Amino acid sequence: MNIAQNVERARRLFPHRTALAFEGKYFSYQTLNEIANRVANGLRGLGIKRGERVALFLPNIPAFVFCYLGIQKIGAVAVSVNVMLKSNEVKFILDDCGAVALITTEELLNQVPRSDLPQLKHILIAEGAAGNHIALDQLMERASPIASAMDMQRDDPAAIVYSSGTTGFPKGVTLSHGNVISNMYSKNHYCGMRPDDRILLSVPLFHCFGQNAILNSGLNACATIVLHRRFELDRLLRSIVTEKITMLFGVPTVFILLLDRASVSDLRSVRYCFSAAATMPVEIAQQWQDKYGMVINEGYGLTETSPFACYNHDLKYKLGSIGTPIENVEMKVFSLEDEQEVAPGELGEIVIRGPNVMIGYWNRPNETAQVIRNGWLHSGDIGRMDDEGYFYIVDRLKDMINVAGLKVYPAEVENIIYQHPAVAEVAVYGAADAVLGERVEAKIVLKAGQVATEEEIRVLCRGQIADFKIPIAVQFVETLPKNATGKVLRRLLREGGPGAKAPG
Repeated sequence: MNIAQNVERARRLFPHRTALAFEGKYFSYQTLNEIANRVANGLRGLGIKRGERVALFLPNIPAFVFCYLGIQKIGAVAVSVNVMLKSNEVKFILDDCGAVALITTEELLNQVPRSDLPQLKHILIAEGAAGNHIALDQLMERASPIASAMDMQRDDPAAIVYSSGTTGFPKGVTLSHGNVISNMYSKNHYCGMRPDDRILLSVPLFHCFGQNAILNSGLNACATIVLHRRFELDRLLRSIVTEKITMLFGVPTVFILLLDRASVSDLRSVRYCFSAAATMPVEIAQQWQDKYGMVINEGYGLTETSPFACYNHDLKYKLGSIGTPIENVEMKVFSLEDEQEVAPGELGEIVIRGPNVMIGYWNRPNETAQVIRNGWLHSGDIGRMDDEGYFYIVDRLKDMINVAGLKVYPAEVENIIYQHPAVAEVAVYGAADAVLGERVEAKIVLKAGQVATEEEIRVLCRGQIADFKIPIAVQFVETLPKNATGKVLRRLLREGGPGAKAPG
């Protein structure tokens, strides 16, 4: 098996059907397969071997798709790097996975510390001037368009998608060919993807949602992927109309903004809507259904589950639920005290078992063992199951902040803020946001006699972490709420609770 066999099959069945549309350019399945073959042969020519890691530090452009498929064809491992990360974050990931090659753009190359990456042998530039590096276009021009995807085992690693850990250090979620392929077919089944579908893809390809739930699944259905470089509401709305989009995928923020701007006529070609990566507010789902006469189907999962694990709806839609487990996947709710299954209606931690569960965190056996225990992946989400087997998310065990589907962990941001000489204590937490789901906020206790400004804190963060991680609001307080052991009670901060204001 091999993930890239999806496009090889589509090339045989529908060679002239449009596989990928991007900014007025259209690539047939035959063309897409040939370009991916050229990438595969070009990478082989550089000496890249099965199992070696090739990093994709790319925005949503066709080169991401070409290179991802080419990497899969030769049995190498595609490593996704968030394009919003800064230099020290990029270095950590490239070092951690031991990438031998990096494919990026001239613009993003500024965030790559080239002189401090001893394992990195090749840098390929997919957009802009290549300078002293390898131009991807030239590499492909010199390579043969004939290749076949290497036969891989079910548990062979295919992709590493980095997800920040609760300590602030990114962890490489390692997904196998079997993980991704099982998810592709489940997505095709539950969403009813068809060859004549035109699927909107505006969420990031470095994110598991965009990469597997939309791109790989859409190609597996022999459908057309309409790719957007980034989410821009006006451009997206025009694309829905002009490209006659039939399947609309997005995070809740996308639907919240479209609800205000899109007319019923604008969405007349859309037959299916799907939201994931963050919880959809029930009132938004109801308003959408009332206005457009369509439900917003919801999925639940984690990067660690490839990501699809649960779906609302298969046989019956329930407003506010994340649905029921997908085929071949089991989900339960375990007690936090003894890890035994609780009765319907009772709260506990959601656990998952199935072919979608990752093979582990890259080179982190101890952390893998912490989350996969007795065959069950512990999600870190608090939830419940009703009498009909439908699941509901209630809260999180972890302190992760979900900004429009992007994960932010407080410890990482706090470590940066603590670099300011005036800071004595800081607590970073998520506050509810009507558009983003959550926004990052911080409360800071200053050292006696010291002063700092909100802008100073933001400037400190701006040079070291991605913009979406920077606190939108910074409040200086005299104390932080803590429990008896001295642990900061983030729950109270999220709820707008104590944190006595500093005078002045």
